[in-house]
Amino acid sequence: MNDKETSGDVGKVGKKKITQMAQLEAESIIQTYSRQPILLEKGSGARVWDAEGKEYLDFVAGVAVNSVGHCHPKVVEAIRKQAGTLIHTSNLYYTENQIWLANELKTLTGMDKAFFCNSGAESVEAAIKLARRATGKFELVATINSFHGRTLGSLGTTYKPQYREPFLPLNEALFVPYDDVESLKETVSKNTSAVILEPIQGEGGVNVPCTEYLRAAREICDDTGALLILDEVQTGFGRTGRWFGKEHSGIQPDIMTLAKAIGGGLPLGVMMAADTVSDKFQPGDHATTFGGGPLICAAALATIGVIREEKLVEKSNHLGGYLQSQLKTHIDAKDVRGKGLMVGVELKENCAQIANQARERGVLLNCTSEHVLRMVPPLVIEKEDVDYVVNVLAEILESP
Repeated sequence: MNDKETSGDVGKVGKKKITQMAQLEAESIIQTYSRQPILLEKGSGARVWDAEGKEYLDFVAGVAVNSVGHCHPKVVEAIRKQAGTLIHTSNLYYTENQIWLANELKTLTGMDKAFFCNSGAESVEAAIKLARRATGKFELVATINSFHGRTLGSLGTTYKPQYREPFLPLNEALFVPYDDVESLKETVSKNTSAVILEPIQGEGGVNVPCTEYLRAAREICDDTGALLILDEVQTGFGRTGRWFGKEHSGIQPDIMTLAKAIGGGLPLGVMMAADTVSDKFQPGDHATTFGGGPLICAAALATIGVIREEKLVEKSNHLGGYLQSQLKTHIDAKDVRGKGLMVGVELKENCAQIANQARERGVLLNCTSEHVLRMVPPLVIEKEDVDYVVNVLAEILESP
């Protein structure tokens, strides 16, 4: 059998498998996702392969999760080794990896204490609870086009009405325009428990504030006694060309929320807090069965090690600048914005259709709104990968 016949057979089998799996999924999984019509089966570095054997350059990275690439050998080995030793114990006992990871995160973030959970939304839930416990207040201030999660607490700080309105009543935040210092000054008061901000809005369209915005937010919170929560779920661990998005403004929040890239592909959330508020949580105030287990912490320690050893923060900064310059040169876009390898491309065209056409050409892209493509590839991509994606996008936009 020649290579063409082999490839054709794989494609036929793959198509049949996709049809079968899509039908089974519809029958057995609650339909809360709009899935793209591919069945992914393998990943390595910045690439994934589907059931038909087709290769894709992944500029979604599990929505900014797979920053060290798919199945990085050092992360895989750490998981394999730990899985053969101890997988789960609960938080009723000490486990070494959790303690080492907490200390690593203290060093990286400049914060004082960690609370481990399982996702970004859970880290925001913990942050909201801690803010209420520490201040005795419940009023929150968030921003228009924010996204902080879909659990009931975090949902109250997520802007998009179609996410919130079916689940009212919530403890809804007061929403103010993003990157608008005057609106913050007018809204934050002595009744505010916390202001929650993304250093760069991700789901909202990769919106980058001016450098002074977070500094002003810090001052406003200090003046009113409100806490400042920075949601670094998407901007953390090198995504913006710095270890954390807050570093672009040189400020420290009272609370940080982390997730996505920290686990190397496994689910982990962390709330970091300053000592001035962390001790307001007492035993029993908050807990989780799975948060910070030995397996996931081993993966996180390995992931941080890879980011450091392979200088992926610096690479994100360099290639992110190159990606933006190439997009501005070759794409007729209304706007290209972002920091590091967190880039938004605002177009006149319908981005959902463009993402579909890019997938057919072997590139995975994410559409965050009708007219914005979000590019959050693995930080391990190469210059050639950037060139390929820009060329594909240019061809799509130039075609009639």
